[in-house]
Amino acid sequence: MPAKKDFLKEEIEHIDIASFDATPIIKAMEKMSFTSRDLARAAKIFDLMLSDKGCAIILTLAGSTSAGGCMKIYSDLVKYNMVDAVVATGASIVDMDFFEALGFKHYIGTPNVDDRLLRKLYIDRIYDTFIDEEQLQVCDRTIAKIADSLPPKPYSSREFIWEMGKYLKNGGAKKKESLVQIAYENNVPIFCPAFSDSSAGFGLVLHQHNHPESHVSIDSVKDFYELTKIKMASPSSGLLMIGGGVPKNFAQDTVVCAEILGKEVPMHKYAIQITVADVRDGACSSSTLKEASSWGKVDTSFEQMVFAEATSVLPLLASYAYHSGKWKSRQRRNFAKMLGSK
Repeated sequence: MPAKKDFLKEEIEHIDIASFDATPIIKAMEKMSFTSRDLARAAKIFDLMLSDKGCAIILTLAGSTSAGGCMKIYSDLVKYNMVDAVVATGASIVDMDFFEALGFKHYIGTPNVDDRLLRKLYIDRIYDTFIDEEQLQVCDRTIAKIADSLPPKPYSSREFIWEMGKYLKNGGAKKKESLVQIAYENNVPIFCPAFSDSSAGFGLVLHQHNHPESHVSIDSVKDFYELTKIKMASPSSGLLMIGGGVPKNFAQDTVVCAEILGKEVPMHKYAIQITVADVRDGACSSSTLKEASSWGKVDTSFEQMVFAEATSVLPLLASYAYHSGKWKSRQRRNFAKMLGSK
């Protein structure tokens, strides 16, 4: 029988948007059709966001692109001041980014494998990518360790992820420049509205099991309120959405939430969604952008759906934005400070 080491030997390498200039291909795509032209328009809209001095840019992440080679893209978008807040699934932040920050890796695999054998070897599969389940459980226990160190009370996921960044910064990181750590160092808040649906959930359950009377818990309503505060503090806003689901809807709903709070704010002025989801089931991973306009969430002047698998087009869009250089003159928003993190 093959051993675990036979499967976990070739590491996923995360693409570096600074290592190539996608400007020529994006400009060429403007004169093409179908997804190419959609992507070129999305790149131009992202450039408009970066040029708009009052615009708060929110990155939303769903799916497994971090494990699939886009992890450095997300940390670089924060590092180079192209993103002011992040809304993500717990898996993107904990099982993938924080996991690698602890020194673990994702590995090149294949979907054409006996999954029963993988289970015997304690290897988890994300389509054609492998992870060591034993290492993932170290990640779970590290979350429990962080929770054990905090005063017992409810925290927003943003507050807890801030503590994860502090843990990495203060010696816990074996890999530098993870998204969690870079966001911590640059006062960029990260929200995971479904935080427990990840390694964080296992770790926090372990923490609460060991401390049944007095423990840390996650307040998702506080997350919603904090993100809405960011929307209310921003003259305009733009969304760069990878996938859809809870992160996309959570970020869009801040407009409606502000209205409920008695504060009239403009709809998100700019919006890009990269997805392979279908519209025919009425969902498209939480509505098309034009449909979201009917809910008062997204303006339709600068919106673009890009129907593509994100690892194939996001590197081009992000490289174009990096090499256009608009980020160099942006002022950092420091929203984490505004929300009380120090």
